[in-house]
Amino acid sequence: MRHFIPIALLSALLFSAPALAQIIPGSGTISLTGTGEVAGKPDMAIISSGVVTHGETARMALDANTQAMGRIFEVLQNENVELHDIQTSGFSVQPQYIYSDQRDENGYPLPPRISGYQVANTLTVRVRDLESLGTLLDTAVSVGSNQINSISFAVSNTAPLLNDARRAAMQDAIQKAQLYAEAAGVGLGNILNISEAGVVFAPPPQMAMMATMEMDARAVPIAAGELNFTKQITVIWQLVQE
Repeated sequence: MRHFIPIALLSALLFSAPALAQIIPGSGTISLTGTGEVAGKPDMAIISSGVVTHGETARMALDANTQAMGRIFEVLQNENVELHDIQTSGFSVQPQYIYSDQRDENGYPLPPRISGYQVANTLTVRVRDLESLGTLLDTAVSVGSNQINSISFAVSNTAPLLNDARRAAMQDAIQKAQLYAEAAGVGLGNILNISEAGVVFAPPPQMAMMATMEMDARAVPIAAGELNFTKQITVIWQLVQE
């Protein structure tokens, strides 16, 4: 069945367009990707640290570990680290073996014998006061923390930074589209579609922008640097003839 558009409606559609812009029949669209990047100053550190102890028996190794971990918890509390920012991320009790080169009467290697036990307890701690981070690390090591696996930095509230990155990405896409449209001798019509890619996070700090912190002479020197957040969007415009 054929459908006919009433003449009055067709006239309204044709003359409702701006006088200086008309859709080019068959001209298609233009699609461009814009990228926006912003830098944010970290306000939180995430530490993976713990205690590894040894003993002749598992009980002895565990008792020593428990005592050291208790002192570390005291340090964290003294530095006003909240309990919800402390999480046990690893715990293990493992025998330690001594291997022998000797062989039995049949020529087979002798089985290893247990020489003791190792207990490892690891914490993941969020430190929100970066000014105290160096002192906290120094004190934790002093009271028994003998394993610091990693330290990373983060921004607790990334929403404003990501929104700024979105604005910058949109502005980048618009500038590119305007440049291409001008070079092609056409104009940009309505936006047909906007799509956003996932957030791109660059965790390594920018070494050149690191600032030194004022700390106690014994404190571990720490520099938080900056974190980069990137957003990408793809925008599709309809092309028009000006």
